[in-house]
Amino acid sequence: MPGKIADFLRTAELEPAERAVLDQGVTVRRGQGYTLRASAIPAVHRQLLDRCQPLDNAAAISAQRKARREYANRVSNLDQ
Repeated sequence: MPGKIADFLRTAELEPAERAVLDQGVTVRRGQGYTLRASAIPAVHRQLLDRCQPLDNAAAISAQRKARREYANRVSNLDQ
């Protein structure tokens, strides 16, 4: 998941399973930012994506909206 998503989720109220996924993820540097490689079943990734819904509105920073779209695309590809 993109680092902007991981940063947002770290400040959110999460279920224990979701928190464990974030805590066990491995940070990979990507240019100016980072990616969090988190291993979890697709259902947990969908739950995390749902928790990122506030990043999809007009009040969010454009980089956060883009990060959420990228994460949504990755999660949708898990089902295929």
